[in-house]
Amino acid sequence: MHIHRLEKIWLALGMGALLLFLGILGVSAFAMGISPPSGHHHMIDPAKVNETAPFDKPGMKQVADKEYEAVMIAYAFGYDAETMEVPAGSTVHFTVTSSDVVHGLAIPGTNVNLMIVPGEVSQLSYKFTKPGTYLILCNEYCGGGHEYMQAKIIVT
Repeated sequence: MHIHRLEKIWLALGMGALLLFLGILGVSAFAMGISPPSGHHHMIDPAKVNETAPFDKPGMKQVADKEYEAVMIAYAFGYDAETMEVPAGSTVHFTVTSSDVVHGLAIPGTNVNLMIVPGEVSQLSYKFTKPGTYLILCNEYCGGGHEYMQAKIIVT
């Protein structure tokens, strides 16, 4: 089989670019110690979620002026702290975990979207500027009653 000279050049350029990309990726991952951001990665025992602070008292609590912390537990087909209320313009710091299986926490119309892994504490902050009722939905399939899993935040 005869390969044309220009095809050989393009094959060599493509292979060279691939090797350069893999080389840069390898150096950045191993030699420089670059890794994905871990944020506030911390684990708890999923069997003792209800006994571990702050999950022993789920709900919304004010931590500063116009600043709130929403502590939530996701469980089969529900959230502990089903209805929470905050004034408009407030920043809510979500602290969420699961006691059973992988769940999600998404608020349509916002950039709030978390994957909730059993025993892993997930955190995210969001400022609610517009009044209204915000629905919190599970966006990770968690079983037969998944479509009923919801909570809400009322912004006044």
